[in-house]
Parts: sequence; C-alpha cells; structure tokens
Amino acid sequence: MQTSPVSSSPVATAPPLPLERLRLPEDLDGRRGGNRAGPDVVCQLAAGNDLEAIQAWLAEFHDSPQTLRGYRKESERLLLWALLERGKPLSGLTREDCLLYEAFLTDPQPRERWCGPKAPRLSARWRPFVGPLQPASRKLAMLIINALFSYLVEAGYLAGNPLALARRRGRHHQGPRPIERFLEHDQWQALLAAVDALPRDSERGRQHHARARFLVALLYLLGPRVSEVAGHTMSSFVQVRGRWWWRVIGKGRKEARVPVNQDMLQALSEYRRFYGLSPLPAPDDATPLMMNLKGTTGIGDNMIYRIVKELVVRAAAQLEAVDPHQAEKLRHASTHWFRHTSITHQADAGIGIQFLQRNARHARIDTTGLYLHAEDGEWHEAMERHRLKE
Repeated sequence: MQTSPVSSSPVATAPPLPLERLRLPEDLDGRRGGNRAGPDVVCQLAAGNDLEAIQAWLAEFHDSPQTLRGYRKESERLLLWALLERGKPLSGLTREDCLLYEAFLTDPQPRERWCGPKAPRLSARWRPFVGPLQPASRKLAMLIINALFSYLVEAGYLAGNPLALARRRGRHHQGPRPIERFLEHDQWQALLAAVDALPRDSERGRQHHARARFLVALLYLLGPRVSEVAGHTMSSFVQVRGRWWWRVIGKGRKEARVPVNQDMLQALSEYRRFYGLSPLPAPDDATPLMMNLKGTTGIGDNMIYRIVKELVVRAAAQLEAVDPHQAEKLRHASTHWFRHTSITHQADAGIGIQFLQRNARHARIDTTGLYLHAEDGEWHEAMERHRLKE
C-alpha cells in the first residue's frame, strides 16, 4: 500500500498493509492529531507518531506472545481503518469514529480490501480480517482498543480516551453480566475493622488474629483461588532481580506469577515472625502457606472457608446498625468473593486492564472486562443531574 492516496482520499483503493510494512503519510502520522495531549503534559513515551506509540504499547507484552499477537491485530485493524476509511490519524479519532468502527467490525467493507483467507503477514494476499466479527469478538476487540487508548492517555500521548464515553448497553446486548459478588469499599473496611477487633487476650486468640490478618491480606492483595492458598508453600514467594513475586500453579496446572507489593510483603513478614520464622522465605521453604493455629501443619479449603465466613459474619454484625443493606450483602460473602473483590478494587485503583488480566490469570481479556465497574459510578453520578425539582 502506498500511503499517499490515503491522505488525498479516505476511500483509496490500495489494500492495507501490516504494521511492519506501514509507512504513515506526514499529514496522517498523528503528530498533529486532534486528540494529542497538550504541550503542558509530559509524554512518557519517545514515540513521535501514532505508529510508534502503538509499537511502544505492544512492547509491554513482549513476554506474552499470544497476548502480543491479539493486541497487535486489533490495534493494527483500528489504525488501518482510521487511515483508509476515515482519512484520519489514530490520535484524531473521536467518540463518533469509535461508534462507526464498532459497526464496521460487523461487516468490514469493501470486502475485497479488508477480508481474505489467512495468509503470511508479508504476503500480498494478507488482509486484516477473514470476515465479519461475531459479537464476542467485537466486544473483545473494543476492550483491547480501550486498553490501548487508556495506556496512551496515561503515558501522556493522548489527551483523552474516546471509548471512556461508551454507554452501557441493554442486557440483551451485553452478554455475560458484570461481576457482582464482590465487596464494596465500605464493606471491605468493615471487614478489616472486624479483623483488628478479634480478641487477643489468649495465645489461641493471638494465633487466630495473626492467621486471619495474613489470610485477608493474601486473598485481597494477590487474588488467589482458595485451592491455590491451601495447595502452596512459602517457597511460592520468590525474589527475581530484587522484586518479589508469588509463583502460583492455577487452574489447568498453569504456572503464573503475580507481583508482591510492599503491603503483601509486610503481611508475609509479620505472619512468619509470629511463628518464629525468618521474615522472608528461602527458595526451598516447605512451610505451608496457610498454617494451623500452632503453626505445625497446613490447613485445607474447608478451614479457609470457615475462617472467612466467621470474619464476614463479624463484620456484617458491626455494619448492621449503620447500613443494614450492605451488612446483608456482606453476610453472604464467601472466599471466592475475595478474589472478585481483589480484581474489582484493582480496577477501581486504575490498574490497566492488561495488568488486571495477568494478575487474575484470565485466559481471555473479555473475562477481565466483567470486573470494570467504574462506568457504573459515572452513570449514576450523571443521573444525579436529572432532578425532580430544579
């Protein structure tokens, strides 16, 4: 594809090219895109144009080839569509353009330009699409594009994310329902208060308090499944190049790792010190991750479940007088709610969806998308402007 026809007409007939072969015309390279961040914003990328910005984002996934291929495919499609069909740089796309692109995914036209059988990327027969995308694939594509825009905004390359304005679709269009079995922030604070209030006037009470504090930190900061807590030892905490990670064997015996932040590291050290262990584990430490009260053996799924249920019942009782509705929801929480809570609160804290997916160890990014609840708050706040009396 010679890109000069693109700049003169958005309906140029030349076929699209993969990113490796793409050369952007000067007027469409994004240096002057309408959505570029202003001169008072310090950009954290060395990228001078849209193609370089996309490549910087893709470089974040160099250690995950499957994710990299999927993200490259969707960012490539969007960039090519912006150039060929809209005659715009990617950094000039608006919310209206995003709506048009989502519609385009249902039937990429003209078909001879955009669709074709699978072929090597450098082949003249290569096309971005095999055919129209099904609803699940369209949703995944838009989630990935949203992640791209969010990254470029956070990096100071773009002024805003045009997909952040997307409204929530009706239930019959949105597929799986968002995750609802998680603790709100107020409920979570009530739970922490209940842990702090556990009696410590006996050795058994102090043991129970130490274990409950560590378990709550583990479930919240690492987001494990309960079987992973019961099935791992302290040696699953490993240090690599000065940083601590939790190496976990999850569903399907798949190995992954999750960053261990300072709060988690402190909780681990305090728990180990309580039992007379070194603050941090050695690579061959076979101590169970979650121990019985005496610190002699590990405990199983059922005991972990019982500890969690005791804590949520205590917390609900304390919350009852202030907010009976939240107390009732808290009373129903179980261990798996803590995993949902961890991922949801990470999303609320602004952790990018690409890192959420890796922390949660989801095979599909659209599964991670079910934890993004921030739009609910914006939607609700918007409705506050719809008043009965002015």
